Amino acid sequence: MFPVASVRKEASMPQHLQRALEDLKTKLLVMGTLVEDAINDAIQSLEKRDTALAEKVRKGDDVIDQLEVDIEEECLKVLALHQPVATDLRFVISVMKVNNDLERMGDLACSIAGRAAYLSTHDPLNAPLDFNRMLKLVGEMVHDSLHCLVNRDCVLARSVLGRDDDVDDINAGMFFVVEELVREEPVALRRAIHLLSASRALERIADLATNIAEDVIFLVEGEVIRHQPGVPPEED
Repeated sequence: MFPVASVRKEASMPQHLQRALEDLKTKLLVMGTLVEDAINDAIQSLEKRDTALAEKVRKGDDVIDQLEVDIEEECLKVLALHQPVATDLRFVISVMKVNNDLERMGDLACSIAGRAAYLSTHDPLNAPLDFNRMLKLVGEMVHDSLHCLVNRDCVLARSVLGRDDDVDDINAGMFFVVEELVREEPVALRRAIHLLSASRALERIADLATNIAEDVIFLVEGEVIRHQPGVPPEED
């Protein structure tokens, strides 16, 4: 017979694992909230030409970076101590991937904030840019990707995937509009570069929101949909 202490220890392992998984979920939700706030503030700093808001985004990035490290360490600890399988293993893998994507979103929010700080001290560009629509779309994609993660909502996740092409099209269109502007007004070149860099960062945030939506589908359904027809390829 097994010693009583040994049986109790083995019986308690699933409870310890579930507590560890709940702690991971809580930390990931905290990070998701911080990142979503940073992106919203970065977008607002662009729209309102608000340098104070841009500075707030840049100062808050250290907290996001540290939380990313903490979550990764917790994931590795769970894998080493509890050796999860099946759904629990998929959850830990998904947390590690989403954690990385969120940290990258935070970095991109800082990049947008930096561009916004520069643009706010210069005259606006006189060009028919569809920037407000892009800001709205990206903000919604980020919000919905986190919402579908919390609720394990694959329908909403696939809706996020379907909006990525719209953001890509807007980003591509901006290049041609700005190119024409610079031809007619060469002095606007530096402002145009900052604006295009902000647009590119927003497009990358949309890609990362798409990654999170794909991870939700993997978590819930066990299906890897990256590289399938109709799914936009991940960019570096």
